[in-house]
Amino acid sequence: MGRRDEGREELRLRLLETAERHIAAQGLAGLKARELTAEAGVALGSIYNAFENLDLLVVHVNARTLARLDAALREMAPDTLAPAERMVALARGYVRFALDNRRLWAALFDHRLPEHVAVPEWHREAHVRILQLIAGPLARLRPDLSVEQLALRARTLFAAVHGVVHLSSPASSSARPGRCSRRRS
Repeated sequence: MGRRDEGREELRLRLLETAERHIAAQGLAGLKARELTAEAGVALGSIYNAFENLDLLVVHVNARTLARLDAALREMAPDTLAPAERMVALARGYVRFALDNRRLWAALFDHRLPEHVAVPEWHREAHVRILQLIAGPLARLRPDLSVEQLALRARTLFAAVHGVVHLSSPASSSARPGRCSRRRS
C-alpha cells in the first residue's frame, strides 16, 4: 500500500470513529459534516476524499454496528444451545444490544440513503447475516418449512423483537402515556 493510500485509510478510520462516537452520543440527527470534520481535526472537504458523501460514511458506521451486533448475538447465543434456547438467547441478546447501544442501533433503521443511491451489496449482506442467525435454529425447530417460508419466518421473528424494542424506546410516541388512541364504545 502506498503512502497516499495509507493516509487515506487513516483519514477514513479517523472520520469513521469520530462519526461513530458522535452518533453514539447525540444520535444520527445531530451528525453534521462541519462539526464532524472539526472534531476529527481535518478539513471540511476531507470527508469527500475518504467517502463519496456523508450518507456513505453513515452506512460504514452502521456496518460497524451490525458487525458488533452480529458478534454480540453469536456470543450470547452460541450454536451449542438447543434451538429453542438459542432463539430466546438471540432475542435477549438483541434487546440487550439495542439498550446498550441505543443511538447507534437506532441509526441502523433511521438512516435513509437518497432514492437514487442503492444500498451497497456488502451492507445488505450484513443484514442478511443477522437474519441467518435466526433462520439456523428455526430450521432445526421447523424442518418442514421451505427456504422461502424459513426466510419469511426469520424476518417476521426479527420484526417482532425489533418492534418491541422500538416501541419501548423513549423516542417512540407509543412509549409515552397518553399518546395511544383509544376507541370509545
